[in-house]
Amino acid sequence: MRDLSLHVLDLVQNSLAAQATEIEITIDEDLDRNLLTLCVRDNGRGMSKEQCAAALDPFYTTRTTRKVGLGLPLIKAAAERAGGQLQIQSQLGLGTTVTATFQHDHLDRAPIGDMSLTLMSIIALNEECQFTYRHRRGKREFAISSAELRQELEGLPLDHPQITAWLREYVREQEKSLEV
Repeated sequence: MRDLSLHVLDLVQNSLAAQATEIEITIDEDLDRNLLTLCVRDNGRGMSKEQCAAALDPFYTTRTTRKVGLGLPLIKAAAERAGGQLQIQSQLGLGTTVTATFQHDHLDRAPIGDMSLTLMSIIALNEECQFTYRHRRGKREFAISSAELRQELEGLPLDHPQITAWLREYVREQEKSLEV
């Protein structure tokens, strides 16, 4: 995958397939430690220790529509290529946390990518799920919650074209403000 936002999309799809109703996405750019951490945490059905280990095998998948599951092996390879690692913590019935770390300034670290499009897509297309997104860069931070959006919008659907356009632009502006 070309950028981290596509890995986020894949991890969120895994969470939704595991029947998660709450998903937290965190990107932490710790510039002092030269570390980028990407974490996706859900309250889905979770995995056993055996399933966690097998999930990193590209020829293992719980899906019946195909015989391979490349998402986790690809993000693991991306993290390792950039001097980092991947950790999966999971407990049956409680959910899963996938954490990928990258050396921030590593030549082979994939760019973060278009998180505005990724977030707009997952929030608009999954009305039944609560999403929280937090992005820290140094001392700056941006956070958004689909629950807060629903409350502010007083019943307007999050997949309404004007709402999705506004959401994408809002996230884009907030992400850009972290770069200053």
